[in-house]
Amino acid sequence: MSLSPELLALVMFGGLLVGLFMGHPLAFVLGGVAVIGAFLGPGERVLGTLINNIYGNAIDNYVLVAIPLFILMARFLNDSGVTERMFDAMRLLLVNLRGGLALTVVIVSVLLAATTGIVGASIAVMGMIALVPMLKYGYNKELSAGVIMASGCLGILIPPSIMLILMASYSPVSVGALFAGAMVPGLLLGVMYAFYVLLICHFKPSYGPPVPKEERAEVSTRQLLIMLGKYVVPPMSLILGVLGALFTGIATATEASAIGVFIAFILFLIFGDRRLSTCFRTLLEAGKTTTMVMLVLVGATAFTGVFSRGGGMQVIQDLLLAMPGGTTGALIMMLLLVFVLGMFLDWTGIVLLSFPIMLPIIQQMGVDPLWFVVMVAVVLQTSFLTPPFGYALFYLKGVAPPGVEIVDLYKAVVPFVALILLACLLMAFFPWLVTGLPSLMIGY
Repeated sequence: MSLSPELLALVMFGGLLVGLFMGHPLAFVLGGVAVIGAFLGPGERVLGTLINNIYGNAIDNYVLVAIPLFILMARFLNDSGVTERMFDAMRLLLVNLRGGLALTVVIVSVLLAATTGIVGASIAVMGMIALVPMLKYGYNKELSAGVIMASGCLGILIPPSIMLILMASYSPVSVGALFAGAMVPGLLLGVMYAFYVLLICHFKPSYGPPVPKEERAEVSTRQLLIMLGKYVVPPMSLILGVLGALFTGIATATEASAIGVFIAFILFLIFGDRRLSTCFRTLLEAGKTTTMVMLVLVGATAFTGVFSRGGGMQVIQDLLLAMPGGTTGALIMMLLLVFVLGMFLDWTGIVLLSFPIMLPIIQQMGVDPLWFVVMVAVVLQTSFLTPPFGYALFYLKGVAPPGVEIVDLYKAVVPFVALILLACLLMAFFPWLVTGLPSLMIGY
């Protein structure tokens, strides 16, 4: 059987949606649909080419070595226990500020994003250490949940990020330039979340009442400064060690990730329990996460390979180029497609499926690929927040105390999704928010 490119595209995307709604893992759905599509479209001979593509894109790719190293770095830092102590220090620093606990969540989440980059871990940790105290002190339920979920998702945007590494491997943009381009938008989102917290707590004081002064009085200023120096400065050294080595050109992304693992391991030895069983569990969890990412990469490479050989890429490109409004219309349609896909797929699948289709169109239209890739990265923030399959919703629900229902979480993400879309508008009207920092770097 040899289906037409248009019919093959419909069959493959239809099969993808059916497999996902049946609850099967994304990696196996992608690979299975690819095999079926090969027999329905270009023929079984394309499978040999797919094996070569998988080897070249997923196995023999030096840039992707940074992914397991950054994951291991994140696991070491997460299991060191420094996160909880850092939160306590920042909470006491902002104890007298209205909305101070929510603001602490934003600040600590930004620091975690620049050190761990694992969304599930960030949301779970902040949910366990911050949600109960916020509800205890009378914070609004939706504000508390929303700020934890939205801030926790910054881990895939603020460098070092495994998503950005994967994006760089599928685009003409280097990892260093992409890290620099995503830095300002990531921090901008953090500032917008913090400003929203302060604003809503100013107009609605009951949403974020200050913590009783008696709790702050239990810790002297000297003790607080020691806590800040002991638990906030070390993670900052990890950030400077990794990003400093990368941005100054001393190390590549892969080498910088190795530096990060070394620093994180030192922090694990200092703050962790230093048990061999804990270290083994850290390595095991890092291996599981790496395997998940690589399996999705293998499945998506097979899917896009069959889709391309069957003519589906050309069908999608012709459709996007025929959109009314020219370049602007095509860009809006592509970003809208990423937003909609985010409701059903995780970022890994979206990147691996969309980039082989969209990036050739972007280059053909003369759009800066760095700007476009960062725009996609910002839009993908919503993929964790938008129902029905927003992963952040289920991460937080899994650790939330009784009384916090899934409907509350759906309501909680609405203002933060709006802030993400507002950030995209700012980046569209002011492209230098993305391109400014990379232009200052030597070699970019």
